[in-house]
Amino acid sequence: MDCEKILDLFRSELVVVNVGPKLFAAAIENQGYRTVQVDWKPVAAGDRQMQEVLALLGGLD
Repeated sequence: MDCEKILDLFRSELVVVNVGPKLFAAAIENQGYRTVQVDWKPVAAGDRQMQEVLALLGGLD
């Protein structure tokens, strides 16, 4: 990778995508950075058997 591209990345504004508790985003915001909160939950509440059933039905890629 070109060193200039890496330097451009570090010169750009930091925006953090948070998929964890809102408390994590708040800690970053308190330091002056922007965050985007994603409200993500595992499919079928993490139930592996239900995920397999949904996959068989074509509900999961």
